[in-house]
Amino acid sequence: MAIECDLVLPCRDEAPALPAVLANVPPGFRSIVVDNASRDGTGEVAESLGAYVVREPRPGYGSAVHAGVVASTAPYVAVADGDGSFDLRELRPLLDLVRNGHATMAVGRRRAVRRGVMPWHARLGNALVASWLRVTNSLPVHDIAPVRVCRRPDLLDLGVRDRGFGYPLELLIRAGRSGWRVVEVDVQYLPRAEGTRSKVSGSVLGTARAVRDFARAMT
Repeated sequence: MAIECDLVLPCRDEAPALPAVLANVPPGFRSIVVDNASRDGTGEVAESLGAYVVREPRPGYGSAVHAGVVASTAPYVAVADGDGSFDLRELRPLLDLVRNGHATMAVGRRRAVRRGVMPWHARLGNALVASWLRVTNSLPVHDIAPVRVCRRPDLLDLGVRDRGFGYPLELLIRAGRSGWRVVEVDVQYLPRAEGTRSKVSGSVLGTARAVRDFARAMT
């Protein structure tokens, strides 16, 4: 099957999650695993499973995403975490919305499959940022686009500069200011794969860095 969409999976120490994650990539999507200075053999595991691997030594979520987008060649590009918290088969409806012209970018809204999957402080912070986006940028979103699909040229032309945790927030801000039609779709939010840890909510330092990057993106 021809490749319709490149799927960028920014990964830092996500080796335990990759077998199940890559097994659920839909037909027509090519997996691009961006090994963001992992220490657990993430890149090697991804290669053994048939994924295309990009190595980005500069730490940061935005650095990893940007490296994957630059390496992509398909007309459409999707981005999702590689920690097993999403069912990647749900990407197909998002791609269809963009391909059919109903959205410039289709994004996921996390719906936890059970209590405790998303920590309370992460839910609160996400709700506050999404509310700010609705008020200041007229974007009909309730999440900060943890999963998203758009045309690759559109994304590159948007010129997102943040290379940290603020990348998805800056992306949404720029999309709103550029008049993009952003369509939000509910997606399942699953427990992370065993042996992996959230880079944001998994530590005080990660949360502090995310707050710093979000604040910078909002100014």
